[in-house]
Amino acid sequence: MGLKIKDRLKKLFSWYLSKSALPYWSVVFVDFIIVFSSNVIAHLLNYGIRDYASKSAEAMILSTVLPLVCYFIGFRVFRTYRGVIRYSSFYDLLHVLCAVCLSSALLFCILKIFGHHLIITEALNQRDILMMAVFSTILMWTERLLLKTLFDELQVKDKAPSALIVGTKFAGIGIAKSIRVQNPSPYHIAGFITDDPQMTAFKLLGLRVLYAQHDEVYRFIRNHNIKVILVSPLAQEYFVNECQTLIDFMLRQGIKIMLKPEDIEWDGKSDISHQFLKEVSVENLLPRKKIEVDMEAIGKMLKGKRILITGAAGSIGSEMVRQVAKFSLEELVLVDQAETPMHDIRLLMARKYPDIKAFTIVGSIANPTHMEEIFKEHRPEYVFHAAAYKHVPMMEDNPAMAIQNNVFGTRVIADLAVKYGTKKFVMISTDKAVNPTNVMGCSKRICEIYCQSLNKAIADNLAASSAGNAAATENAAVSEELRQKLLQVDGSPAVTQFVTTRFGNVLGSNGSVIPIFEEQIKKGGPVTVTHPDIIRFFMLIPEACRLVLEAGTMGNGGEIFVFDMGMPVRIADLAQRMILQMGAKNVEIKYTGLRDGEKLYEEVLSEDEHNKPTNHPRIMVASVREYPFADALRNEEELYNISLSYDDKAIVKKMMEIVPEYHSQHSKNEVLNS
Repeated sequence: MGLKIKDRLKKLFSWYLSKSALPYWSVVFVDFIIVFSSNVIAHLLNYGIRDYASKSAEAMILSTVLPLVCYFIGFRVFRTYRGVIRYSSFYDLLHVLCAVCLSSALLFCILKIFGHHLIITEALNQRDILMMAVFSTILMWTERLLLKTLFDELQVKDKAPSALIVGTKFAGIGIAKSIRVQNPSPYHIAGFITDDPQMTAFKLLGLRVLYAQHDEVYRFIRNHNIKVILVSPLAQEYFVNECQTLIDFMLRQGIKIMLKPEDIEWDGKSDISHQFLKEVSVENLLPRKKIEVDMEAIGKMLKGKRILITGAAGSIGSEMVRQVAKFSLEELVLVDQAETPMHDIRLLMARKYPDIKAFTIVGSIANPTHMEEIFKEHRPEYVFHAAAYKHVPMMEDNPAMAIQNNVFGTRVIADLAVKYGTKKFVMISTDKAVNPTNVMGCSKRICEIYCQSLNKAIADNLAASSAGNAAATENAAVSEELRQKLLQVDGSPAVTQFVTTRFGNVLGSNGSVIPIFEEQIKKGGPVTVTHPDIIRFFMLIPEACRLVLEAGTMGNGGEIFVFDMGMPVRIADLAQRMILQMGAKNVEIKYTGLRDGEKLYEEVLSEDEHNKPTNHPRIMVASVREYPFADALRNEEELYNISLSYDDKAIVKKMMEIVPEYHSQHSKNEVLNS
């Protein structure tokens, strides 16, 4: 019986509050009834029934008509009837108040001007006008708020999932309002979650406010059968970083968590809708600090420039393409040896950035002849070097290819950047280059050494050349061969600045744990983790690329920039959270043992290094041991020649000589450790 009454009321109010059933004149009509009723109430309270009834007919008519005419003028001026009642807001109520004030002012003017007429004084007095204004305002406000409340309650479908909104600032309230005005309402808002315990003493939009760190929030979620959590963008950083226990609880309960994705931009000020929020992947729920990057300054630096990106089809390289393509570039030269992914990049550029002169070139960075043709034709002003073999177990089994691609390929691109006058060369390294325990990490450390030593030689040569000190120039270059490497193709001294960026794992990259775990979970498991205690630092690909661009902007040459990767994550916890989020049942985690060259945790600094701060709180400069360029070049040449023998032990032994802190772990190469 109760449900039938509720359904009938719902149909009645849905019809009554629809645009077709509630035209403007009907709003005015209801307001006129309120004004008339307020007028009668005011007179009855002032005079009593007997005195009111004893008034002359002319006074009775005048006391009714005059207020209605004045109030109609007020309604007309402030258009109180134009607002849709079911969407009434503070501004609609303010318009009602202004209309009542204007109407009352008109009545006071009439009373002032024509007060000498007996019929006017009999019909109206100041007390009548004031009381009528008060009653009219209260009743019209009540009418609008009551109808809005009834509409909101009746429009929530029985099947609409219950939701909590994280955030009590204007963005959170805006999300709640955007849900309430939608018909049918997609969610039933049960309350708000806040980071301020004092807010729990208040209600927002008539709803309960819960403190995120209090046990009450867990009971509330269970008791109200919460199915969805909508996280306001302004509360997203707090929720992800400070509410990990709550997030795990929500995932165990099968609750859908919705946040603003990285690719959706919001200025933080304009109105926001719940439609901004999307169900996110598990990587978006990992704790990490907010990264602020001055993209405007980066845009000014790269505008109108010729940019070369190596490894452009890879995870990092392709995101670099998307980031720099937003700026007005003269040319964008993209190089990678993977044909099919490069075709995808080619289509992306044609579809999204048709105004940019883009060249997608299939080729290997270890091919000096081909690479020189590219540099000779395009003369890139900025080079972002992302090309590298990066998979640890693969390089452990193929050290020769790690040297020929990572080490020799980097030297080819670096030398060509010097020869053809590139302004800045930004190399993307890895935290695995710190105290390396595997071939891949050591190969990247050798690349760092070469770029840094080359930068130092260029700087010394420039200083000596500008001072006209031939002896200093001779000392900086040592030999004719080295001097030639410090000159541009036109014979002028090289000016290239070399900057290295060093960071850890990026989520969503090719071969990262996320897609591997997803595939294993879909197949019913098991999810394979190498060790229960293994931890890694993670960063989203767009975040990492923005920091690379920022480091490239601030670098003056020779720096090795280290990124603050935030909090470490246990891989086993990540796997468990993915199982929960995907709603999989009976999926176990299987520990397979550390892979060749793998260690339990990564570092961004060696024991001999320390950080120096920069202007960016998330970017530091590592103070590392410097190598003379002549030594770095000789070591690389010797290592490359050894790699052509494909003698794994001889290659790794030479790598250990170049990088003494390299100690192989969980690998066949452990026998070579000194």
